[in-house]
Amino acid sequence: MTTSAGTATAAHEERAASGIGEAAGVKAAIVIACREPGVRQILHRELSKRYGTDYQIAVCDRSAELAPWMRDMLAAGLPVALVIGEVGAQDPDGIEVLSAIRAIDPTALRVAAVRWGDWESMRSIFDAVALGKIDHWVTRPVQAPAEEFHRSISGFLMEWSSLRGGGFEAAQVIGERWSARSQELRDLFSRHRVPAGFYDAASEHAVQLLHELGLESPELPVVVLRFGTERPALVNPSNREIADAFGIMRPTSGEEVFDVTIVGAGPAGLAAAVYASSEGLRTVVIEHEAIGGQAGTSSMIRNYPGFSQGVSGASLAQETWYQAWTFGTTFLYMRRAESLSRSDGHYRLRLSDGGVLTTRTVIIATGATYRRLGIPHLEQLQGRGVFYGAAVSEAPAMRGRNVFVAGAGNSAGQTALHMAKWASRVTVLVRAESLAGSMSDYLIRQIGATPNVDVSYRVQVAEGTGTGHLQSLILQDTASGARRSVPADALFVLIGSQPRTQWLGDAVARDQLGFIRTGPDLPAGTGSCWPPGRQPLPLETSLLGVFAAGDVRRGSVKRVASAAGEGAAAIPLVHRHLHTTAAAPAAAGR
Repeated sequence: MTTSAGTATAAHEERAASGIGEAAGVKAAIVIACREPGVRQILHRELSKRYGTDYQIAVCDRSAELAPWMRDMLAAGLPVALVIGEVGAQDPDGIEVLSAIRAIDPTALRVAAVRWGDWESMRSIFDAVALGKIDHWVTRPVQAPAEEFHRSISGFLMEWSSLRGGGFEAAQVIGERWSARSQELRDLFSRHRVPAGFYDAASEHAVQLLHELGLESPELPVVVLRFGTERPALVNPSNREIADAFGIMRPTSGEEVFDVTIVGAGPAGLAAAVYASSEGLRTVVIEHEAIGGQAGTSSMIRNYPGFSQGVSGASLAQETWYQAWTFGTTFLYMRRAESLSRSDGHYRLRLSDGGVLTTRTVIIATGATYRRLGIPHLEQLQGRGVFYGAAVSEAPAMRGRNVFVAGAGNSAGQTALHMAKWASRVTVLVRAESLAGSMSDYLIRQIGATPNVDVSYRVQVAEGTGTGHLQSLILQDTASGARRSVPADALFVLIGSQPRTQWLGDAVARDQLGFIRTGPDLPAGTGSCWPPGRQPLPLETSLLGVFAAGDVRRGSVKRVASAAGEGAAAIPLVHRHLHTTAAAPAAAGR
């Protein structure tokens, strides 16, 4: 076993002393686990050239020594970013070697290297990814420079860095550790991919930070912005104040008329923004929370087309947001649309900040939110062990804890698997008798193959206990009504879908659950006051020129790709509506 900084001796004790942390300034290690000398040499050469300055490149040629050696590195304070191992005829047990790493270091990414054209091994690698035994795969380099290889490795290292945190902090949050507002801010920055650090107000570091800012006993939380801004510290700010302080929003005037206003920046809203602005429509997006919607909280989406290695919801949302922004979309953050009305041939949306937007068309893409438990004591513990949604930013704090996930959809499955990297035990609570009707097969298989994830069927949360923090849950059998108490450190609630349509009132037709009716699903008689012969278009609501896309729409498929598809599909309909309304006055004047 060797490192790029030197050769370790065979003795276990000497290896810990001479083989770890020898490269000055490195903050993490990349480990090559491979028996074949030729492959080891190629991987070592390529990884050392590109990453040797920032990472210690270590080589292990005996799988039995990998586990103790990684423990030595962790004990010495050197985390492992990724382990890359050969999978093929020379390393037939390569997948099992990589799989075993999860128990040693839950954050180290496990990457299988395969020879191009080794289709037999590729099949086993795909199965291993589906079962969660490895995280990624890459075709090993055969010549230099190996740019495709390095593009993959750089992406994996970026993923590891994002999950681990630390490093540069564009923002710092000083607050109480178990505070609902502190948790909300941590999650907000995480979803927007803003590198942020959290400091418990009782810690020595936090006290020193407040002193340096000249703040004595301020109202918590305090948000410190560590980049060019006139207000470096915000005391107990609202989300809108934080967004405004970042200075990335273009002000809008009351006289400005947009071609299309998109309400919601989830997958549907973002896709609509990309296509609308790229086709020359003056486009504005209103988002009251964070880009990405529910999908933005997903730690890893593996079934989105075009991402064979999977993609986090936050990454997918940010890249789509960049696209829309590049094409000229205007974004209004931390504002809610509170009403929709029609006047003088245009629509007007009144916003929560008192502003009014004027627009020719509207796309409602507000999505859905998870239903509340409605259990008073557990509601009081929100942010103190009870979390609605995935709350990905909380995952590292679950190390060694007993975690429960209530829900049976893909978001619940992804959350359970992500938390399992840190938690000692994760239990998925499912009201139904099976996951097959609500969760993708690849997630069900991966949950079944993860040793510290259990599934409890026909059960629901009935009550909980805890003073200041969740301590236990009362679970109820949905058939017999029998109850039992279980110790619990955290509960993540991802149950049901409640559409975000309350703000619309009676403006558009909705079903009894609040989902918006569109196109052929509209009640009979819709469009009777519209221009002669004009029937509702697909995705069009009961209001002329107002469309709905994504989870907010009745009958939609609750998948990220489907929502994005509907958002994109709405834009040709917007064009069609704008064309017909523009043509109507001209025809009348002939």
